Amino acid sequence: MPRVTVTRRLRFNAAHRVHNPALSDQENAAIFGKCNNPNWHGHNYILDVSVEGDIDDRTGYVFDLGALKQIVEREIVDKVDHRNFNLDVDFMESVIPTSENIIVAFWRLLNDRVKPARLARLVLWETENNYVEYTGG
Repeated sequence: MPRVTVTRRLRFNAAHRVHNPALSDQENAAIFGKCNNPNWHGHNYILDVSVEGDIDDRTGYVFDLGALKQIVEREIVDKVDHRNFNLDVDFMESVIPTSENIIVAFWRLLNDRVKPARLARLVLWETENNYVEYTGG
């Protein structure tokens, strides 16, 4: 049976401050630059969620993309859209909200919810020029 990967794209807006409380304000500013703004800053994020699996003989789907959208909205978008990762998002508590840490947290939220397919890849676009990609592990 052929294995196929399907992807759903979702969008959300969120704010954050990239800041390590274990470092001085000077060190944070030197390392994180504008992303360390004490008054936060925001992004129009794009999240690509890819799942892989066999094509179901009955439906012709690997995974229903409408159902995938509902899962991602419930588990992620509803919790982060128009929120502040530092203040409002429980699964990011005590975590520096870099895109790298955010995408790993997203993976943990989604990984068990796409069975019998397999979560294959997440791509989080922070800007049109910057993105992170995670394939588990």
